[in-house]
Amino acid sequence: MSDDSSTPEEETIRLDQFLKLQGVAGTGGQAKFLIQAGEVRVNGAVETRRRRTLHLGDVVEFEDVRLVVESDADDEPQIGE
Repeated sequence: MSDDSSTPEEETIRLDQFLKLQGVAGTGGQAKFLIQAGEVRVNGAVETRRRRTLHLGDVVEFEDVRLVVESDADDEPQIGE
């Protein structure tokens, strides 16, 4: 029998959280306003759902800013300073 529970989960993030983490919006309220005003595009389409789930490789655009959702995992070992 195969156990599918060992497959890695795909990394996701909500659109409003992503905008905050990237510095596009200073607060969750600002992110909500930008999204619901139709000022944010995901993969070329206007997105008005702040809880839209983003996946690796998705492209988020606001004004002249273009951001790609990437993994924050670092595959190379870190050497302490």
